[in-house]
Amino acid sequence: MDRIDHRPWSVSSNLQSLSVAIRRIERGRDQGALRWQALLAFIDLSILAFFLLGPYLRAGPIYLIIDYTIAAWIGGELLARAVAASSLRNFIKRSMTWIDLVILGTLLFPDVLFNFAFLRAMRLWAIGNSPLLCEILRRFGWAHLHDVIRASLNFLVFLFMVTGFVYTTFFYGREAGEGFVDALYFTVATITTTGFGDITLPGTLGKLTSVVTMIVGISLFVRLAQVIVRPFKVNFPCPKCGLQRHEADAVHCKACGQLLNIPDEGD
Repeated sequence: MDRIDHRPWSVSSNLQSLSVAIRRIERGRDQGALRWQALLAFIDLSILAFFLLGPYLRAGPIYLIIDYTIAAWIGGELLARAVAASSLRNFIKRSMTWIDLVILGTLLFPDVLFNFAFLRAMRLWAIGNSPLLCEILRRFGWAHLHDVIRASLNFLVFLFMVTGFVYTTFFYGREAGEGFVDALYFTVATITTTGFGDITLPGTLGKLTSVVTMIVGISLFVRLAQVIVRPFKVNFPCPKCGLQRHEADAVHCKACGQLLNIPDEGD
């Protein structure tokens, strides 16, 4: 009887320990957590590479093997995040949860949901939001480039997503290399508003796709340009008013005059 009474507590304790360990891997900055984050980032980049090479691998038997292997991995990641979440509600509210669920669906049913495969590019966005990127930049003395790299990653994610959508919706029937390159060419020409006009998308959906691509694309371009040319500032919340960004050598907060103690990059 004693063993039976203690078993639920033991299971709950093990789940709690597992949850703490997963959260440490996701958000920690110690050596072990950063190694895990580096491994996860490498796997995310491999998934993105599989997406890019998909049109060339689709005809061979290796495609489905890799496809279902990645599906098993993403399913495991979703389960791990569910265990680590403070509540099921918070887990469901995460945008990456729904994105990964759609990605999982495209991997499990590639013939039916191929039109949503472009969402796999969102894995790159997850890398840009991980503590690993901040830590790597800090250790190499490139912390001032953090905003530039984040803006560049956001632009690349949008570029890959639009290219994937255009390819699967309009050019999927073409030869693998030709169709994907045409989709990429159209996306770059549209985002930059070059508008050569030699490749256009047919129908109302094609026109709406072009409009959205131009509006969002030029906005991301402007954002990236702003980040590159604006004066360098550090992220350090003012303890009084909460202002986040200050000059690197600021002594007082320019909003409220509070005395600041901004650490050097090497601290």
